[in-house]
Amino acid sequence: MTGVTEALRRQPRPTQAIRQGAHAFGRAARAAFRGPGRERDLLVQSLKASAAAILAWLVAGVWMGDPMALMAPWVAVVLVQATVFSSLIQAVRQLAAICCGAVLASVALAVTGSTLGAVALSVPLLVLLANWPRFGDQGIYGATTALFTLSTSTVGVSEVGHRVGQAALGAVIGIAVNAFVLPPIHLRDVRENLAALAREAGDVLHTLAGDLRDGEWDVQGWSHASARLERRLEALRSARGWSRESLRLTAGPRRAVRRLPASIPPEQDDERWSRVTGHIRALTRTLVVAADEDRAPVAPAGPVLDAYADLLQLIGDACHAESDRLLATGGEDHPDDHAEAAMRELRGQLQDGLREHAGQGAEGTTVLGTLLLQAENLWSETVPTGRNG
Repeated sequence: MTGVTEALRRQPRPTQAIRQGAHAFGRAARAAFRGPGRERDLLVQSLKASAAAILAWLVAGVWMGDPMALMAPWVAVVLVQATVFSSLIQAVRQLAAICCGAVLASVALAVTGSTLGAVALSVPLLVLLANWPRFGDQGIYGATTALFTLSTSTVGVSEVGHRVGQAALGAVIGIAVNAFVLPPIHLRDVRENLAALAREAGDVLHTLAGDLRDGEWDVQGWSHASARLERRLEALRSARGWSRESLRLTAGPRRAVRRLPASIPPEQDDERWSRVTGHIRALTRTLVVAADEDRAPVAPAGPVLDAYADLLQLIGDACHAESDRLLATGGEDHPDDHAEAAMRELRGQLQDGLREHAGQGAEGTTVLGTLLLQAENLWSETVPTGRNG
């Protein structure tokens, strides 16, 4: 059996895929109605975009009596973005793209005298122009506007101005709905991603501790765990950027209506957990080198390795405790005196083991000393008294 055939057989059947999709939709729907979260934010933004499109259609088509009120709702629904600031930026880009599309379509039709010739002349230029970084992801609206303009065969100066005016109307409605109706503010995402990073760091340390204690050096698994931790850190950085942008141009009273957290973890916490991620990456790299029999350093063994595994286990527990604190109360760190005493005892055992290894040769001392230093770095970043003292 070929690899392609095996891959095809592993793919879910259509009914199973539909069932899985339905279950995922059901979970998302329950989460949206259960309480605040990403699912509810997505539902609110979707309803706001729909409301903006309906309102723009009513204003342009009913109140203003435009028989082809398409541009206004089209622009309005697109401009209900994830943040108010991004709505403004996207509005400027989209209006610029729409102007370019309408003007180039009119010029092309005047030059060629036929709709087909105008399409052939203007659309390739507009598609190329869509790749200009200044347009962002709104550049393609230049080409679609040109096609819409040419399909109506009305390309005079007044018609072009009419379409641009409708686009501006839709932009105003979309931005107003996004800014004044439950404005999107992404404070919760920072706390959730920071807690997830702390939880993931604890999981990696627990995995390392268990493998060292059992004598199963899963080098590939450690590398994958370290990579997952890096992705968690990138997600935190992205959430911090969204949080920062969502607070721009958003009034304080509007934020209070959302019942969002009064504050978010400071950016110093991001930097601290970035250092924790770096220390764990260095720790896994040292263990990978020590597991390679062809390398010169010799991995520690016996009671000293068990003590090191116990120390990693306690540091992982501290990471989990901070994750729980972030999701629950967001209060101050309170050290666990029992865990603190156990950590100090283990550190003493490891330092004694390091002195013992130093008397036996430099090879074992090199690895154990490096591992102990990395554990000290992790301890100082994750344990409250380690950070203060």
